[in-house]
Amino acid sequence: MATNVPPTLLHHLVLHQAENNPSACAVRYANETLTYDVLADAINAAANHYLALGLQRSERVAVYLEKRLETVVALFAAAAAGGVFIPINPLLKAEQVGYILADCNVRLLVTSPARLELLAPVLNQCPDMRIILLVGAAHVDYLELPKNVIIRAWNDKDGVQSCPAWRVIDQDMVAIFYTSGSTGRPKGVVLAHRNFVAGAISVAEYLRNHSADRILSVLPLSFDYGFNQLTTAFLVGASVVLMNYLLPRDVIRAAAREQITGLAAVPPLWIQLAQLKWPIEITEHLRYFTNSGGAMPISTLAQLRTQLPKTQPYLMYGLTEAFRSTYLPPEYIEQRPDSIGKAIPNAEIQVVHPNGHLCAPNEPGELVHRGVHVAMGYWNDPEKTAERFRPAPGQITGLPLTEIAVWSGDAVKMDDEGFLYFIGRRDEMIKTSGYRVSPTEIEEVIYATGLITEVVALGVAHPVLGQAIVAIVYALNADPTINTTLLTECQQRLPAFMVPHRLIIYSNPLPRNPNGKVDRQLLTQTIATLFSEPTV
Repeated sequence: MATNVPPTLLHHLVLHQAENNPSACAVRYANETLTYDVLADAINAAANHYLALGLQRSERVAVYLEKRLETVVALFAAAAAGGVFIPINPLLKAEQVGYILADCNVRLLVTSPARLELLAPVLNQCPDMRIILLVGAAHVDYLELPKNVIIRAWNDKDGVQSCPAWRVIDQDMVAIFYTSGSTGRPKGVVLAHRNFVAGAISVAEYLRNHSADRILSVLPLSFDYGFNQLTTAFLVGASVVLMNYLLPRDVIRAAAREQITGLAAVPPLWIQLAQLKWPIEITEHLRYFTNSGGAMPISTLAQLRTQLPKTQPYLMYGLTEAFRSTYLPPEYIEQRPDSIGKAIPNAEIQVVHPNGHLCAPNEPGELVHRGVHVAMGYWNDPEKTAERFRPAPGQITGLPLTEIAVWSGDAVKMDDEGFLYFIGRRDEMIKTSGYRVSPTEIEEVIYATGLITEVVALGVAHPVLGQAIVAIVYALNADPTINTTLLTECQQRLPAFMVPHRLIIYSNPLPRNPNGKVDRQLLTQTIATLFSEPTV
């Protein structure tokens, strides 16, 4: 029986569509399709399986799989059971996965036999692990696993008794997303049901998502921006096509083959996609593309718009601690291609001075996000939580409870009309010769030459300057004079203190972290001793 009651819990996004649009395509992978009613049945069956195996309220369920239909089912089933899911990036290595499993006390793991073989040496470090559900047939008797861990087949539900799900409300935690920090181990961001539902409502509103949309999922589901492709689609009854791509060209082929209407990616992937030839017919159905996870170079945006003249670009800014925060509507692209736009629906974005006061127009400050999208904090880390989750300026006095906002750590500025501009991560700002320099400004100048594919500007310890600026560039088939050409361009367009002290040319793409972003931390470590004083 159809219902118009809006979803309040994460798994209700699917169950709502199963009642109202049961035969609509929910998710596709390879040649397999799940309609909403079939997906809902699979989620409920898997949730019951978790409960029959003894999953308690709010216990953690980790899913360590590539993108496939079982991955989607396993994640939403944890929510439906009253548990908490942890999507683990399939690119992570055993040691990194072991840290996450131990850090958030995972009780149940869904994985494949091949991945379990990789994890076996680290599972002794996960004392809370009790059950492993294997997707795919294989014998793993030869593996040395902890004695207290039970192995079960994902599809083995014979004799499983019906169990009631745990009672939860929209403010209960439902997921922990691990996000890399600039230093140390990754942090687990704790998210509630209402974070996901409110985020889906906001994003679907400004992207104008509808049931006829077909969204290509190329980003990891362990990345909040990637998981958001599922929630926005399920909110409106659209279809999601899952993809584990190997080459950027595969993304374009899939977008054409599947008649994709919406495509989300991060800057390193967009840079590669912009340099490829897009079929002219693709623009007839690709309604929009979105960028988040860093600033898209203006030259890349221009290339994409030339090839996709009918496709609307949405430039967005977000952080795992609050999903999306801002977006720039397509109608402002011509006037403000370097802006991250204004606050998404149902959020307020403030720019705050270090003294705690709101910044004046065009004055740099820290981006602070307040609203329903703000996460619950960091898992088992009250110190980092207290640092990033604090009251916003200007709150009404006399309220019995203090509202908590998330302080992003990102430097931005807001113009007279309320449009925001990203300056840089607070921990990525380069401090040289007494100046604070945004790496983005340097990178834009180098991108604008059209001679390179990727560039990262970094600050490296220097005995005189504090930090010296180093630009690491990936240029395919670079001319021998490229170093001189790029340096000359920087000298002509930048003040002397912003000109890189060293240009390093790579002949291969720059290294990525698991979310597909350029791994600035690894590159910084690689060149950390570039200007060290020689030891005697």
